[in-house]
Amino acid sequence: MSHFYGTLQGNRGEATRCGHKTSGITVTGASWDGCVQTHLYYDKETNTDMVRVSLGRWRGNGTDRELYHGPVSGHVQEPMPHQVVDESE
Repeated sequence: MSHFYGTLQGNRGEATRCGHKTSGITVTGASWDGCVQTHLYYDKETNTDMVRVSLGRWRGNGTDRELYHGPVSGHVQEPMPHQVVDESE
């Protein structure tokens, strides 16, 4: 069974593609001015579905810039506060 799903709607109707935890899925939408790309993947270490969303070049136009990289859910776990240990005691 697929873990990730991608859909595309254009003038020929809708198309769907599937990806698994091992393959992930990459979806690209483009114009003559550049593209936007999403790459969904499964992070085994954190047991989390992750996504990287970025702008990119298409046919030589556009810019390379990451817009978001984190959990698909949008829930970002706050890092643990750094505990300072006083070893002089």
